[in-house]
Amino acid sequence: MPHPARARIRRLSLLALVAAAAATACGDTAQEEREPSAVGVVPGLERFYEQDVDWESCGSYGADGPMMVRQGVECARVEVPLDYEDPNGEVITLAVSRLPAGGDRIGSLLVNPGGPGASGLSTALAADGTVLADRFDVVGFDPRGVGSSEPAVRCLTDAEFDADRAVDDGDTSPEGIAATEKRNREYAELCAERNGTDLLAHLGTREVVQDMDVLRGVLGDDALTYLGYSYGTRLGTLYAEAFPGRVRAMVLDGAIDPEQDPVEEIVLQAEGFQKAFDEFAVYCAQYAGCPLGSDPARAAERFRTLVDPLLDAPAPTTDPRGLSHRDAITGVQQGLYSPTLWGSLRGGLESLATTGTGDTLLRLADLYEGRGEDGTYSNITDAFNAVRCVDDPPVTDRALAGELDMRFRTAAPFLDDGRGTGSAALDVCAFWPVPATGEPHTPDVRDLPPVLVVSTTGDPATPYDAGVELAARLGGVLVSFEGTQHTVVLDGNACVDTAVTSYLVDSTVPENDPHC
Repeated sequence: MPHPARARIRRLSLLALVAAAAATACGDTAQEEREPSAVGVVPGLERFYEQDVDWESCGSYGADGPMMVRQGVECARVEVPLDYEDPNGEVITLAVSRLPAGGDRIGSLLVNPGGPGASGLSTALAADGTVLADRFDVVGFDPRGVGSSEPAVRCLTDAEFDADRAVDDGDTSPEGIAATEKRNREYAELCAERNGTDLLAHLGTREVVQDMDVLRGVLGDDALTYLGYSYGTRLGTLYAEAFPGRVRAMVLDGAIDPEQDPVEEIVLQAEGFQKAFDEFAVYCAQYAGCPLGSDPARAAERFRTLVDPLLDAPAPTTDPRGLSHRDAITGVQQGLYSPTLWGSLRGGLESLATTGTGDTLLRLADLYEGRGEDGTYSNITDAFNAVRCVDDPPVTDRALAGELDMRFRTAAPFLDDGRGTGSAALDVCAFWPVPATGEPHTPDVRDLPPVLVVSTTGDPATPYDAGVELAARLGGVLVSFEGTQHTVVLDGNACVDTAVTSYLVDSTVPENDPHC
């Protein structure tokens, strides 16, 4: 099974980025439309807040560039200091996108899709066709080191990524653990060699929230209006902590609890994926020939009989790579992010069961890993590792790593390949070449307008209770969604989107959790 920490918590790129929007409170309701001018400048950073931005075609901005051009999105580059403690030192650029407001403009709505490591440029289209797109310039951005921002962190070549995915990283024998740790150490060394430790040291959430305030100023907004998904809720929480007086309105969907220890977070995420798998098994059992059988109670057992043989040999695919055990698990986890992918997941498991082929599961794994049809990779995995390894202290205690492995297996039996020994390899972050700059803590937030937190009861990646906790810590308001998917805002649920739109547009806060 893949190391538990490989379970990336990010917004699923295939979830529909459309809809009409919705209700809860904070700040001004409108501001006059005006040319952007820097406001709320941090002393010493005037040159960044006051820079001119040249909007241009998005054609050269990543793989989604041509699509954004067709949809009327424009792009630009914004300069920020690599190190905010040395603003006169090295300068890097953020890639930013904007879908201009179609009507009576309130200001800008900054949107982040999660990750860490996910490109946010096409997320400017999240609200296309809705009231939000009429009232706001919807602005997406690639955080520092990500996607089209420059420089973008790169640790492995495309060929090296393919080779890495073919390797079994779940062998818990002493030899297997030594081999995995050797690969993890070499990966960390390559990241330092190919990117430099100065860049790696300044890719954390601590810096990104400062970048967000520069963007707010450059866009001409006195206060930030923000929608963050998944890891984007961590960005929102830390921004609120750093700049509480500059928050107009903030929607956080798929919350990460800032107080939660990363080890506990992984275990709770395992429980979330198990619940999603159980729901998928019930769905699958409705179909004749379900590869997991007609009894959902035995689905995990049936699932293991399908994927465990891949530990010995990959399943054939039309792609010469074949489907490795690791990619099979990754593809299944990708399919569990949303019911919109359950049909593909069922088909992939059915192909594996009936013909022994793994094409569909490999495509799902490629989606998760950021691999295009041409064999090139986005930098989502490298950026994910680079951010998480500086955002939280690493696990360096091998006993704790072994305990985590066993707890993960217990929490998610469908992911337990039976090789648990109470020992496990230290992951990449244990060998990271720069120290962590963040840690779990209780947010110190004062004078913050009400924040709207949206939490899904069956979210496989960010547990429902984390949203409840975050709303309480921020003095915010909770909107609960009954469902089994990762994040929901602007995904077509009228109840949720109505609440969110009313909140962002009119600063209307629901009196009670609407329980959508």
